[in-house]
Amino acid sequence: MTVWIVRAPNGDELAVLPLAEYEALLNGRAVNPEDIADTARFDRRKACVSDARQKLPPEVSAYILDGESRLKAVRKWRGLSQVALCTAGGIRQSYLSELESGHKVGTTATIASLAAALGVPPAWIR
Repeated sequence: MTVWIVRAPNGDELAVLPLAEYEALLNGRAVNPEDIADTARFDRRKACVSDARQKLPPEVSAYILDGESRLKAVRKWRGLSQVALCTAGGIRQSYLSELESGHKVGTTATIASLAAALGVPPAWIR
């Protein structure tokens, strides 16, 4: 994005940019490849939440936007270590690690157990 900073007669600093870039910003369109990539990443992460009626806390969403799995994001938000969650959820730590990294999906029963241990709906971590 090309921006020029100019000083108005009253001393205010103003940002000036090409009209096409200004219109793209007004229309909510990304104007450079980095913005397009960020927008696509956001859309992918947002689509991960399977039940739109159950909104994730902003802290969990921030972890997800940083690339964490939903399970790991919720665990971190709850302030639990993997060992603590494994104890509460009745699974091995190595299995939890595989779930968090996406190498395994987890059965419905396992997800329900972990969700109960975390105090969240299973849709948040599925």
